[in-house]
Amino acid sequence: MLLREATARLTQSELAHLGSGEVAYIRKMRSEEVSRCFPEAPSDIDPDVDLWALFGADGTPILLTDNRSSTFYKAAEDELKTVSLH
Repeated sequence: MLLREATARLTQSELAHLGSGEVAYIRKMRSEEVSRCFPEAPSDIDPDVDLWALFGADGTPILLTDNRSSTFYKAAEDELKTVSLH
């Protein structure tokens, strides 16, 4: 089955929830992006600090940290499979 055929059979809602609770992705973030995804985060984050975020498959923010390894530990703790973001 081709991907086009498979996705044509999914509703928008089904597609949006694909991988929910099972898959997560990790991405590096700049300090100016933080408030958009993590509104509860402090606003005075040092722009020179490398930040890493863990997101659910649907884009739900799960964790923000300055330690990349912590994102993998949190994903494992929540039994989430991490995937590459391209």
